[in-house]
Amino acid sequence: MSVESVFPQLEALLPLVTKPVQYVGGELNAVTKPWDSASVRWALMYPDAYEVGIPNQGVQILYEVLNERPDALAERTYAVWPDLERLMREHGVPQFTVDSHRPVGAFDLLGVSFSTELGYTNMLTALDLAGVPLHAADRDETHPVVVAGGHAAFNPEPIADFVDAAVLGDGEQAVLTISDVVAAWKDEGRPGGREELLLRLARTGGVYVPRFYDVDYLPDGRIARVAPNRPGVPWRVSKHTVMDLDEWPYPKAPLVPLAESIHERMSVEIFRGCTRGCRFCQAGMITRPVRERSAVTIAEMVDNGLARTGYEEVGLLSLSSADHSEIGVVAKGLADRYEGTETGLSLPSTRVDAFNIELANELTRNGRRSGLTFAPEGGSERMRRVINKMVTEEDLIRTVATAYGNGWRQVKLYFMCGLPTETDEDVLQIAEVARRVIETGRSVSGSKDIRCTVSIGGFVPKPHTPFQWAAQLDHETTDARLRKLRDAIRADRQYGKAIGFRYHDGKPGIVEGLLSRGDRRVGRVIERVWREGARFDGWSEHFSFDAWMAAAEHALADVPVDVDWFTTREREHTEVLPWDHLDSGLDKDWLWEDWQDSLDEVGVEDCRWTPCFDCGVCDQMGTEIQVGPTGATLLGMPALPLRGAGLVAASAGPVDG
Repeated sequence: MSVESVFPQLEALLPLVTKPVQYVGGELNAVTKPWDSASVRWALMYPDAYEVGIPNQGVQILYEVLNERPDALAERTYAVWPDLERLMREHGVPQFTVDSHRPVGAFDLLGVSFSTELGYTNMLTALDLAGVPLHAADRDETHPVVVAGGHAAFNPEPIADFVDAAVLGDGEQAVLTISDVVAAWKDEGRPGGREELLLRLARTGGVYVPRFYDVDYLPDGRIARVAPNRPGVPWRVSKHTVMDLDEWPYPKAPLVPLAESIHERMSVEIFRGCTRGCRFCQAGMITRPVRERSAVTIAEMVDNGLARTGYEEVGLLSLSSADHSEIGVVAKGLADRYEGTETGLSLPSTRVDAFNIELANELTRNGRRSGLTFAPEGGSERMRRVINKMVTEEDLIRTVATAYGNGWRQVKLYFMCGLPTETDEDVLQIAEVARRVIETGRSVSGSKDIRCTVSIGGFVPKPHTPFQWAAQLDHETTDARLRKLRDAIRADRQYGKAIGFRYHDGKPGIVEGLLSRGDRRVGRVIERVWREGARFDGWSEHFSFDAWMAAAEHALADVPVDVDWFTTREREHTEVLPWDHLDSGLDKDWLWEDWQDSLDEVGVEDCRWTPCFDCGVCDQMGTEIQVGPTGATLLGMPALPLRGAGLVAASAGPVDG
């Protein structure tokens, strides 16, 4: 049965809202397929505004992987801004996809990718607008199966009441497996209804279905145990790991936004995972092991992507791009290839100790100098030992000297406030670091036109990291430390005006902490604050700390836990954590030992280049570290097509309905 587009109803509302272009779809490389051509239909959501969601690599990859499959289709949906939400409710317009403006409620699956927990309330808005019951228990087989993914899915317990399933880790193969299960169940006439479908997914061992697990609590509020309540459902659910990135060179046809977005460039992921062992970094921990994409495949993806998008900037993405074992070959090869064109290269994420003069030269060969951001994370040497950020202040000074000496005039430095064992003095050391950076820049460049922007975020302990047991700093102390740092920078008459200072107050971090390490009881808080009007909690103009605290006080009134219990409380080794039944591969005892090493200020080397530290991932997941060099070069690539010659849509099938 075909599904009608809601665009005729939506179109009448668009002149009344801000940025209406974000809702019309039709981007270069967007795909539409006839509804009846597919037996499995996905709506993929990034739970934020279009300008934030459309550059998301995860959604773009799954969108393309699914649409390449003949029996599947995938369309995208984003969070609608409050002005349109109000009008949609007034006029009965449901949550829709931007590709064909089909109602999200008509799809078989709604996949939601969470980069941050602050998107949870936007998911509830989308479910409600779509006519999908908020609670998974109230849905029947006419409703989409709601699947959570992304980094936040490594602890989906706070949204366990609202999602039907969660997938941990890489999604490329996982969505195909889920599609197979759904297709088979539908072909068989949907035996056993929704319950049977979810059981089949759970029994794959790689899909977490919260309803099939019971949580028991101790009288003091801690978890006693989490146990499956159906035969054949595994005690622990494992993450997915794609081992050969060269076999998955996606996105092949990146989407080009119609409206302004946060990243105006074409991005290629050059490797996945990180083994540096930074203790605060959830992404580094849960994406282990390191898997490099070969230089040849990177070059082909860049070449193809530029031809199909028309972008003039290429971002080489990873958790720390300069750590690719062949980054020098890649950068030189690409700089050679695009010399004399307007194409610029950038490394959005660069470690202080991996940036060098050769890399700087290649990134600036065509005259462009995109922004340089380095992340020392901790202000003092002591803090960097605690968090295992194995760089010294001299490393940083040497690196910025290279950058300023090669023509950059502005460098951004990222730090965190609220790290375990941190003192006021550790944070105030950031002012001294910034002072030395400006002093060095002026010295090597011979110019006073040197800027350094210090950006500081509040630290939030995350699951599956050595800091998962740590107490989060309360927002009052975070704010007090940041004020002292701001005053110290302003008081520096010689260098203070050359130092930019950006920071967020500590309140959003407390809510993020509640959602990151919360259990199923936090779902009540999310639902209540959403019903009170919470939307777009990642946007400062919409975020209300007071609303969250009021919702928590009410929703948790009958249980022996509160916001402080979830955030500023340190856990004991023996405590059952809400995510212990979700297997990231990291051995819990190894994480605990690393937490103890942190308190003793003992560092751990990068296991890419040292003997194994037995974190457990490779053993438990059947994976291995994959790094070069491969010996391949970028020479011998096909001639670059004339600009515009390769600009073709991936598919342009008609929209039925």
